[in-house]
Amino acid sequence: MARLRLSFVSAFNERVEALMNGSVKPEGVELIPTYSDPSETFWRQLKFQEFEISEMSLSSYLIAKSRGMDMVAIPVFPSRRFMHAQLSYHVDSGIRQPGDVTGKRIGVGEYQQTASLWVRGVLEHDFGVSQYKVDWYMERSEELSHGGATGFTPPPGISFQRIPPDKSLASMLVANEIDVAAVNRAFQKDSNIIDRSTHIRARGGDWSKVKPLFPDIMAEGTRFFSEHGFIPANHAYVIRGDVDRQYPWLAFNLFSAFVKAKAIAQENLADSIPSGFIFGKEYFAKTREIFGADPFPYGIKQNRAMLETIIDYSHEQGLTPRKSKIEDLFAPSTVDL
Repeated sequence: MARLRLSFVSAFNERVEALMNGSVKPEGVELIPTYSDPSETFWRQLKFQEFEISEMSLSSYLIAKSRGMDMVAIPVFPSRRFMHAQLSYHVDSGIRQPGDVTGKRIGVGEYQQTASLWVRGVLEHDFGVSQYKVDWYMERSEELSHGGATGFTPPPGISFQRIPPDKSLASMLVANEIDVAAVNRAFQKDSNIIDRSTHIRARGGDWSKVKPLFPDIMAEGTRFFSEHGFIPANHAYVIRGDVDRQYPWLAFNLFSAFVKAKAIAQENLADSIPSGFIFGKEYFAKTREIFGADPFPYGIKQNRAMLETIIDYSHEQGLTPRKSKIEDLFAPSTVDL
């Protein structure tokens, strides 16, 4: 019997790779994969809805769904990290601890993206930094932004401005033109600051003056997890609405396949640690000790606290007009999983 052929776009992710390369096949479905960087994927899907199944920013999904965009999510969260713990600051800013960010200039890739949503929420709720008492600088241009596709405007009362197109978060942080930003994809080579995200090169500046806001990221991640019980997720997967209605069995079959693909990655994880990571197996053991056997749980039951938190943050930050109900965001066949 012929399988249903559906387009599927995602970044490379070891927990999803078995679906992308076809070694795991959803029941009744043949996936036609496209590998794509998340920033491009989300822009394309939000603006054109080109793909039948797509990786999607959780924050942009909440916004798009609240504005009537026709898609439905399945509770698969392939990427997680402590977004706030990736912030760096300029030593001349006067910042010495997270609470000192109040009154400073913070750069973000895009204001509505999930990483920024988590950064604002955690800074406010865990460290007392009000989103209204900092100046926000956004790097991505309006033409290529997710917000350009969803109709984003800065919430009332927010100090917001865009970074000039010839600059990047990294170049501005090194030049002390902003005080705080996540610049983990930038580096210094000779006298140039090179940003892997924007490909912008900036001459001059002293990279040694850029320091991590959380010097011990493992300690901060452990603190957050022990207090909140989850690692923040930033992406999920969505099915285009017309496809979901035509094939109501699809969401459950996809969820089951995602679970199988992740299990393969988990089974092979210890053996796939590069030999160059001298303490790789020790870090792997530490990860399991802190976060359990599966730091990437799927389904709503194991992610309810995380989902309720991101829904609360989205509403209180003015990105969504009301708090969404979890059951309204996910395919009906997956809400009890």
